[in-house]
Amino acid sequence: MGSVPCVPERRQLPFDPIAEAQRQWELHGWEREARAMATVTSIMRLQQIFLARADAQLRPFGLTFARYEVVMLLSFSTKGSLPLGKIGERLQVNAASVTNAVDRLEAQGLVIRRPNPGDGRGTLAAITAIGRKVAGRATVAMNSHVFSDLGLDPSALRALFVALGHLRQGAGDF
Repeated sequence: MGSVPCVPERRQLPFDPIAEAQRQWELHGWEREARAMATVTSIMRLQQIFLARADAQLRPFGLTFARYEVVMLLSFSTKGSLPLGKIGERLQVNAASVTNAVDRLEAQGLVIRRPNPGDGRGTLAAITAIGRKVAGRATVAMNSHVFSDLGLDPSALRALFVALGHLRQGAGDF
């Protein structure tokens, strides 16, 4: 697998600052926690890198990663619509975040709100035909430039996903 380029806006450092932080942790007497600190910090840094890459690919479509997740969730749903509460539950975000994302997607014409026939007080978000087209084109960009090559072979990716799943489960994520 090839190496994946770093975030273009930053000058690449000649050393790993997280490895240096781990070394400093150890020098200060926190050997037991040093590796976990470095791992957590690495995951947080990767989150920044991946989000920047995703946002760069989604920007031409007028999407952020959060809004992309909403249109993809709706595009995968059987009826193309879901209650707002179900969107928040599936994406593991609060109601205000869902409302904000749906507001913006609605303003773009990618999603519409409509009454939930199964719940007189509830609202559904439904993907529009334009939303489906944008989601499809955005996914081609995401697959080509974000998801296609992380620099790990398939077995390493699988092992990493399993390990991260254990951490998430242990943290009560699911």
